[in-house]
Amino acid sequence: MSFAKDSKLQIIEKDIEDADCAQAFLSGLLHASGTITKNSEGIRVDVVTDFKEIFPYLNKLISRLYGRELSLEISDDYIINKTTYYRIKFPVDISLDILKDCSIIPPSEELIFLSNIDENLIADDETKKAFVKGTYIGCATSSIRLSELGSQSPTTGYHVEFASHKREFLEGLQKILMHFEITSKLSSRKKIFVLYLKDSEAIKDLLALVGAEQSVLDLSDEMAKRDLRNTVNRQVNCINANINKTIEASLKQIQAINYINKKIGLDSLPEDLQEVAVLRLANPQESMDELLKLSTIKLTKSGLNHRFRRILKIADILKGG
Repeated sequence: MSFAKDSKLQIIEKDIEDADCAQAFLSGLLHASGTITKNSEGIRVDVVTDFKEIFPYLNKLISRLYGRELSLEISDDYIINKTTYYRIKFPVDISLDILKDCSIIPPSEELIFLSNIDENLIADDETKKAFVKGTYIGCATSSIRLSELGSQSPTTGYHVEFASHKREFLEGLQKILMHFEITSKLSSRKKIFVLYLKDSEAIKDLLALVGAEQSVLDLSDEMAKRDLRNTVNRQVNCINANINKTIEASLKQIQAINYINKKIGLDSLPEDLQEVAVLRLANPQESMDELLKLSTIKLTKSGLNHRFRRILKIADILKGG
């Protein structure tokens, strides 16, 4: 199950009892995924969604507000990129009232899908939250993937977005989020507009706002796992870098010692340099710290480094450097 779908399921676990909040939720949902059709029967509003689990929740909400039942339609026409979309049909005889009550069309009943959010519907914090919940269910998507036990961390970052053809609607949604100190950015992508959040803390605040508490905990856990893995990876990289440095230094020392032995013999070296030369040849893969432990010579690490630098310099002189 996707992260976005799981968070939406958490939202609909709790009924909206307050009528004003229910109306605000419905308005957010219709702004995000509502469509208007007109035929011989009259005007009808539908919700087109890939989240079919909203149907019983929405049916209960409409029954409480308007005393009517909804119908659900699944059609092959709504399969896009292997994702099935469902059309939730509202009864024709209440569709016009719903559209006006949710400020989706103007009071004049013209079939103009309004892009602006009616401030009267979201007059307080609770109705604002309900509106964001409806919008989240209607058009929010996420690229967030949680780590599975024993698997590598997902390479996807933290990203939640709301997509719509209506810029003014997303600007209004952005304003609501800013009211709750949640920062988002608005951009355009081909023929649609996108309001997105990439900051993990902002995403957690959004999830908390819409009531997806478990997703907040899951995301916090994922962030902790990724931070731990990144820390371990940095440590491993540091260890590997040190190993590479040790191997590179050892190789240079051995090459210098072998060159000296070939040209003038190790016996020509001062006794203190002969000792470390023999020690290095006998332990080609060991670090400086390990060489000190293996050596019977009383030396500091700095002292051992100094002797090897003298050997490298002698080899360089013999090469004409």
